[in-house]
Amino acid sequence: MESEANHSTHRQALMEAVFTSGRELSTAAVMFHTKLSELRGLSATEGKAIDILLRFGPMAAGEFGQHSGLAPASVTGLMQRLEAKGVARRIRSDEDKRKVLIELIGDQVTAATPYFVDFMDGLGRLLEGYSDDELRTIADYSTRAAEIQKNAASRLGNPGTAGT
Repeated sequence: MESEANHSTHRQALMEAVFTSGRELSTAAVMFHTKLSELRGLSATEGKAIDILLRFGPMAAGEFGQHSGLAPASVTGLMQRLEAKGVARRIRSDEDKRKVLIELIGDQVTAATPYFVDFMDGLGRLLEGYSDDELRTIADYSTRAAEIQKNAASRLGNPGTAGT
């Protein structure tokens, strides 16, 4: 019985370590992206919106909301700010002319690359120390945790959905 209790205490401590490191990573990521975005004349949200558009391409506001977890009104305001800052524009969909998409203008990757070199080099060195199986586990955890967080974000502010 004592062995089970020790295992439970040990597992709880490990889970707390993961939660704590996740909070630290989240804070570091927000601060990094806030500083990066400020250097480019953007808010952190605008910078991450550019990242979503880089990864998934031009999309309608509703689709952007699904990728970001933002409410439709927030997406509309965000897209207007990106347009006003000259990094995005609205276009008509080739498939459905009634549908309006938002797309990036210019080479946003080249504009941001100088700010990422040092950071990505450090991450590359860190990842080299992990086995292929460990990298698969890290990628799986990160992907699944991001999905949980996106779902939680989409529920924020929606009455009756908190904690579900």
